[in-house]
Amino acid sequence: MGTGKRRPLLSSAAAMLTLVATAGAGPLVGPAPARAADTVRGLQWYLDPLKIPQAHRLAKGRGVVVAVVDSGVYAAHPDLKGQVLPGKGLSADVAADGRSDPDGQKGHGTGMAGVIAGRGGGVMHELGIAPEAKILPVGLGADDRNADIAAGIRWAADHGADVINVSLVNDSRKRELSDAVRYALGKDAVVVAGAGNVEQGMVGVQAPASIPGVVAAGGTGRSGGLWSGSATGPELVLAAPGERIIAPAPPTVSPNGYVVNDGTSLSTAIISGVAALVRSRYPDLDAANVVNRLIRTARDAGPSGRDPRFGFGVVDPLAALTRSVPPVSANPLLEAAPPAPSASSSRDGRDDEPMVTFGLAKGAGPALATGFCLLVVAGLVVLLVWLTRRGVRGRAASGPQPPLGPPPGHRPPGFGPPPGYAPLPGPGQPPGYPPAGNGQPAGFGPRPGPGSPHPYQPRPVSQPTAPHPYPPDAGPVPPPTGPEQG
Repeated sequence: MGTGKRRPLLSSAAAMLTLVATAGAGPLVGPAPARAADTVRGLQWYLDPLKIPQAHRLAKGRGVVVAVVDSGVYAAHPDLKGQVLPGKGLSADVAADGRSDPDGQKGHGTGMAGVIAGRGGGVMHELGIAPEAKILPVGLGADDRNADIAAGIRWAADHGADVINVSLVNDSRKRELSDAVRYALGKDAVVVAGAGNVEQGMVGVQAPASIPGVVAAGGTGRSGGLWSGSATGPELVLAAPGERIIAPAPPTVSPNGYVVNDGTSLSTAIISGVAALVRSRYPDLDAANVVNRLIRTARDAGPSGRDPRFGFGVVDPLAALTRSVPPVSANPLLEAAPPAPSASSSRDGRDDEPMVTFGLAKGAGPALATGFCLLVVAGLVVLLVWLTRRGVRGRAASGPQPPLGPPPGHRPPGFGPPPGYAPLPGPGQPPGYPPAGNGQPAGFGPRPGPGSPHPYQPRPVSQPTAPHPYPPDAGPVPPPTGPEQG
């Protein structure tokens, strides 16, 4: 597999048992057919739900540079040959141009680069989300705990990155990261970062994902719901598949060149790839409008609008490439959060507004508001005239009216009461009349007020599924080493 040559598929039960023993009990679990799961393409289960084949008819990322700020990228991998530009190594254990990956446990940077821009070439090769985009590696080395992610973001922004993928977290250096993110946004780069994984003890969305302006990526599972290991929080922007994702790896990590793993790192790479597709199809869009297009076309997966589990929703590549989206003048993640589109509303989810409003909030303008008021007044005048004329015609049609004058029996002023007249006996109410009062009937009281709102109840999630088999022609693969960081 590492050489890119195809070998015969498994042909015996003994070979299948060997594969199961190597990869764990997971190969027998999952909706993909067994034959499809025996190929790299079969293990890329997320491509079809995201409609990547249809999206590739419109764009493949040509002309776009995606920086991968990570451990480095093993540029000699068959699926990445010709895809990796000379970059920068910021650690002594990374090649000076960033085109090596010293991470012997995960091959983290290589995997992110492959998910974004793997060139494909058949069912036994990784097909990236944006296979014609170029990768700019910024190598931080194998140990990212004290890595200077901020310096990597700045370097990428200074060297032509259209999209910057950061599948790492470092919340302890948030101030430096905030400055670096602002710098990159000022250079018209789209910055995408992973929210973090709860298995690693992370509570809430981590930096740099939590920094305003960054597209914070959360993870979804194979069922389409929230991946149980994804960090959540109000800073979350988009979600993408992050469970059981196959990715290229250096030979020091996997003899056959591939690993399967979980993590919001992989969700980040998928969203970065989609951003590259948008920048390729709409080369005149600035970064702010690329972000706006991504969030406005996302598929709402949780409560209506933005929520702490899916952000604005699950990224929708085909919709991001085809739908009409109003332009913006600034990054929407730096301003008041715009409403996410929903299937039940054609007004961008703002279904709590009145049908008609007066004033300038909707851009009607003074002239339009004044004209509308005059129209309403004129209508009322016409209605009043019509009712008056109708009443006159009705009286004319009813025949002659009785002569005006006092009613029969009326006594002009100055005359005394008629014989036998006597006033009521004293003040007060007639006998038997109940006393006046303005109270309510006995037992009547105010209607009980509404109860306190229900607390937010996250929907239940399932545990990650067991690992899937690897391509049968590649030899044994070590089991996944655990969730990716970031």
